[in-house]
Amino acid sequence: MAVTLTSLSDIAALGFDAVIDVRSPSEFAEDHIPGAISLPVMEDDERARVGTIYKQESPFKARKIGAALVAKNAARHIEGPLAEKDGGWRPLVYCWRGGQRSGSFATILSQIGWRAETVVGGYKSWRSLVVKALYETPFPAPVVVLDGNTGTAKTALLLLLRDRGVQVIDLEGLANHRGSLFGHMPGGQPAQKGFETALAMEIAALDPTRPVVVEAESSKVGDIRLPPKLWRAMCDAPRIHVAAPLRARAAYLARAYADLTADHAALHDVIDKLRAMQPAEAIERWHGFAEAGAFEALAAELMELHYDPRYDKQRARTAGDEARTVTADDLGAAALPDLAARIEALI
Repeated sequence: MAVTLTSLSDIAALGFDAVIDVRSPSEFAEDHIPGAISLPVMEDDERARVGTIYKQESPFKARKIGAALVAKNAARHIEGPLAEKDGGWRPLVYCWRGGQRSGSFATILSQIGWRAETVVGGYKSWRSLVVKALYETPFPAPVVVLDGNTGTAKTALLLLLRDRGVQVIDLEGLANHRGSLFGHMPGGQPAQKGFETALAMEIAALDPTRPVVVEAESSKVGDIRLPPKLWRAMCDAPRIHVAAPLRARAAYLARAYADLTADHAALHDVIDKLRAMQPAEAIERWHGFAEAGAFEALAAELMELHYDPRYDKQRARTAGDEARTVTADDLGAAALPDLAARIEALI
């Protein structure tokens, strides 16, 4: 039996015991249905080989070789990760689109006695739901943007607001990037499609009658592009500005970017990337701060000379008319909960 997906919530509502993605590992890594497990019936090189034979030699020969590969890999999965599944196990299986890979694997599982079903249109049908949610449908809830210059602890405050029950979307968390040249995070960024699936799922879970808070961003977070409808909603949204003195922001950044400052080679590499935008004497001075471990001094100059002027220009282009400001002299961990409560009162 094949299942037709009509909304992003269908997968959870259908109550399958597992969702199995039988596409190749690289396809799965780019994006997949949330919660799916990867049990490829063809590895990347095997899929490429079959595709080449299909185009250059014979579709029949390609199908024959593909069938052998599916059978071989299915046996490996049945004897491995599926070995302990009982007779009542009910998986949902999908591939890219045509259903040959998922249909073959589901047939084998069904012959064992498991109640395997497939997805009509495969991953492509899921992707169309994500595209509809992000690119064709207006953003469903009122947006409030948490704004403030670099180092005002916006991400930490956003997470504290979430803990207080406020609706938030952590765009930097979804993009695995802190939104600046220094923003690289361990593990790197997801693929654009993977980010969009995660974002679509968060949007689908929103209560449209309540505001949702997002952090002020440019139209890209690292290499990830924000969908235009979300970006437009952010540009038009009321803003809450967090203001703090330079010394407090520098101290916060020195703590928040401890992973980067611990990697001296990476830190020096990022400073070098600013050469096209800053005078040589500033670059050399910043290298000196990094070498001496003077990370608060480095953060203060980077904000004063590089980030604050650019942030002010960006804000002038994108900020809506309505804005409110909360001020803080201290951005230490003990001070942030009270600051989050003050922000919540303005939402």
